Amino acid sequence: MSWICLRDLLSGVNKYSTGIGRIWLAVVFIFRLLVYMVAAEHVWKNEKKGFECNIRQPSCENTCFDYFFPISQVRLWALQLIMVSMPSLLVVLHVAYHEGREKRHRKKLYLSLGMMDGGLWYTYLISLIVKTGFEIGFLVLFYKMYDGFSVPYLIKCDLKPCPNTVDCFISKPTEKTTFILLMVITSCLCIVMNFTELSLLVLKYFIKCCLQKYSKRHKSSVCEHHHFRYDECGEIGTLPLLQNHHSEMAISTSQRGETRLLCDTQES
Repeated sequence: MSWICLRDLLSGVNKYSTGIGRIWLAVVFIFRLLVYMVAAEHVWKNEKKGFECNIRQPSCENTCFDYFFPISQVRLWALQLIMVSMPSLLVVLHVAYHEGREKRHRKKLYLSLGMMDGGLWYTYLISLIVKTGFEIGFLVLFYKMYDGFSVPYLIKCDLKPCPNTVDCFISKPTEKTTFILLMVITSCLCIVMNFTELSLLVLKYFIKCCLQKYSKRHKSSVCEHHHFRYDECGEIGTLPLLQNHHSEMAISTSQRGETRLLCDTQES
């Protein structure tokens, strides 16, 4: 299987990600994609031939293998990697949609597509939630399907058409267990990073909303103090109004001083 398309997809999302998102991408590339392509795929190669039972009863060995390994572990990892990476496609589609609108209107409609704001913020948040859900779901599925995260060297099978309980042996159990633990630890690390990034995004958004409410409240209080309506203050601006107000007071004061000076001159 070629992973070039998946690599290009994740690389395209990298410029719209946060710092933690870029670290997540590096972990996926180095500890999951490369490990899978370079080592894990070869360890589980021809796993059916490496599964041997101490009986030559026809179909007994095939039945036991199908019962204990309904889905190949390495193929389940590949499916997990694809499903975890697919939510990033939402971000790519969102950015492509905005770029298409700008090309149709032939003008800049958005300040910066790379800014984590507006619709892109919601799309990125949804992709994080979906990615985390897939990570947790596949870990639970793997644990339930294979009764843990270790590969035993011996399993006992008593399924038909086996005449009795037979011993079946799995090839390279220690090596497979090591790779399974590596994948599980990496998946847990990705879950922690997704939760951290999700929490930081929500926290930043909450702080931003609080600051906007505080600035609006402060602005309205300043306008009421100087007897301006809020909409007029919002259109003209608080600072220019205050400057004009002070300048008018200074002009009126100087005019009054000049009038008094003229009156004193005429009386004298």
